[in-house]
Amino acid sequence: MRIADLQGRRLALWGWGREGRAAHRALRARLPEQPMTLLCSAAEAAEAAALGDPRLAVEIAGEAPDLARFEVVVKSPGISPYRPEVAAAQAAGTRVVGGTGLWFGERAGADGSLPNVLCVTGTKGKSTTSALLAHLLRAAGRRTALAGNIGLPLLELLDAQAEAWAIELSSYQTGDVAASGARPQVAIVTNLHPEHLDWHGGQARYFADKLALVTAAQPRVAVLNAADPRLAALELPHSEVRWYGDARGWHLRGDLLYRGAVQVMDTARLPLPGRHNRSNLCAVLAALEAYGLDAAALAPHAAAFRPLPHRLQPLGARDGVLYVDDSISTTPMATLAALEVYADRPVAVLVGGHDRGLPWEDFAAALRTRAPRAVVTLGQNGPRIHALLAPLAAEGRFALAAAGDLAEAVALARAALPDGGVVLLSPGAPSFGAYRDYVARGRHFAQLAGFDPDATAGIPGLGIA
Repeated sequence: MRIADLQGRRLALWGWGREGRAAHRALRARLPEQPMTLLCSAAEAAEAAALGDPRLAVEIAGEAPDLARFEVVVKSPGISPYRPEVAAAQAAGTRVVGGTGLWFGERAGADGSLPNVLCVTGTKGKSTTSALLAHLLRAAGRRTALAGNIGLPLLELLDAQAEAWAIELSSYQTGDVAASGARPQVAIVTNLHPEHLDWHGGQARYFADKLALVTAAQPRVAVLNAADPRLAALELPHSEVRWYGDARGWHLRGDLLYRGAVQVMDTARLPLPGRHNRSNLCAVLAALEAYGLDAAALAPHAAAFRPLPHRLQPLGARDGVLYVDDSISTTPMATLAALEVYADRPVAVLVGGHDRGLPWEDFAAALRTRAPRAVVTLGQNGPRIHALLAPLAAEGRFALAAAGDLAEAVALARAALPDGGVVLLSPGAPSFGAYRDYVARGRHFAQLAGFDPDATAGIPGLGIA
């Protein structure tokens, strides 16, 4: 669907976050006379009304807004399409689309092809992979856009021009790409672990939605992680598949980076903490190669990459204790990966947040053999995690404490490290309820640790350069 197709339709915007605001600006720029209805919360309604758009009707949406009275609803990514009111509206003929889908629909050629678009998804690592991809494309001399789920809605760049597009897509957005009929040139999938099960309605649907980028959108080349069993089992008859993570392509042997049997460089000094982040480099190099660039020549430019905030970000040391912000961590597997990075140091890790029902049993099992110095639980699922870990703590494997909020958690973690070490915020859960998003949580952690949140924020390279 293109924006011009919305002309004269009964049209609604659903949600007024950053994506919703971007959709309003883009639609109003292309359709200046088009009436629209915004469905949003009471707090958002006041902000939207202040715009003074005479053709925007603002309604406070209840738990189940009546969507069937509209022909098209442009929804924000955080609103699940599996809600009953969405199904009811679609059954009545309403078309529900996302801003991401509109952008892809606008850009795609007559055959759906997008020869300069490289997309990235995966449960973990997609932001770093996207940013590193943009960094190396720019090192190759390409004017490159970095946008999408990483923090800049695609509709904010609706009329912008770039030689290459590095686009991060969440599981909330991959279906939009497939529905648009667009076919990216290259699509990377980094890994698959259960996440966002409340939004998707279950693990199987989450995996299916995440994989829609390569199964339904049918990119010209799919770049897949051979080390992930779910990806390794995929068959994609409509795409060329490039593997990374094993001897067929780009992979690691210890800290050494290989292309097949050829050693390319030592990655030990790269600003990519943890083996999982250096695996992201393998994904990027495979994608660049699929895009037609000399990946081996570009690999050394990873040394100039600036790590992203809130992703295993060392904030600095206070009284011999290093504070690390990994607020982006929203699964137990991500927390285990963070602990692996600091396996040689005493660590007090802060875990817990919004409870999406993810299992923590594998996390607990892993702590039997690679336990930190201390675990501090907090948030909605904190009591559940605490109960699961209590038997291990009783065996003396690590200290265990419960906190009422992040401030108390930081204090408890610091107290557990009298001889120095690492206070690691890697919650393994979203921030909903306590904070607007993981960024707000990470900023508060920085403030509590004694650092300036403004000095540690900001995504390098976002936009076009």
